[in-house]
Amino acid sequence: MSLWEYANPKKFMQVSAGVLPWVVGLTGLCLVVGLVWGFFFTPDDYKQGSTVKILFVHVPTAMMAINAWVMMLVASLIWLVRRHHVSALAAKAAAPVGLTFTAIALVTGAFWGQPMWGTWWAWDPRLTAFLILALFYLGYMALWQAVEDPDTAADLTAVLCMVGSVFAVLSRYAVKFWNQGLHQDSTILKVGEKDPLDVAYYLPLLVCIAGFVLLFVALVLIRTRTEIRARRLSALQARERIA
Repeated sequence: MSLWEYANPKKFMQVSAGVLPWVVGLTGLCLVVGLVWGFFFTPDDYKQGSTVKILFVHVPTAMMAINAWVMMLVASLIWLVRRHHVSALAAKAAAPVGLTFTAIALVTGAFWGQPMWGTWWAWDPRLTAFLILALFYLGYMALWQAVEDPDTAADLTAVLCMVGSVFAVLSRYAVKFWNQGLHQDSTILKVGEKDPLDVAYYLPLLVCIAGFVLLFVALVLIRTRTEIRARRLSALQARERIA
């Protein structure tokens, strides 16, 4: 069985219809368990107090904001190389979801940063790259709406996606590139190292991350299915006008 079979819209609709209920169920389970565990059954931090619990929303949404763009990049490259419409529609479907995660990450980061840094916003390299990434999300969505021909729109947005990937990378690695920034480096993978994330927060955070990953998958599947139906409806309407 070839992976490219799922690029067929009919095959994608069949498979996603069977997978989606399971993904939605696991999403709800992970989010409820992770968020309840994190917000109600973890201790306050000795420095940050209860403010630290923002990490259970901020960290997963920030991760998914970047990874959503990576997914869009991969789908866009598949479209440019293989011309599979499902991949282009999946990239289009992922953009509003990625933008929402980006907005949540920016807002929760501001609420977390204000008591820690004494300011709601700082032109930190990572924060600045993240804000620019949000603008690229908006530009990507606007470009899809502005170009009437869907194939041309897919081509142009694919190019924009490649350009915006620079800021997705900077959003992830800016702390390593510019050491003078306020934003700390990731501590999720630093268990056993200096200044690791405490295990009391680490385990529920992993559950929350799994929940937000599954939420992204569920929303993209739903939106991609909607985009396929909209494309079919548009094709039928075009045939009726010709007839």
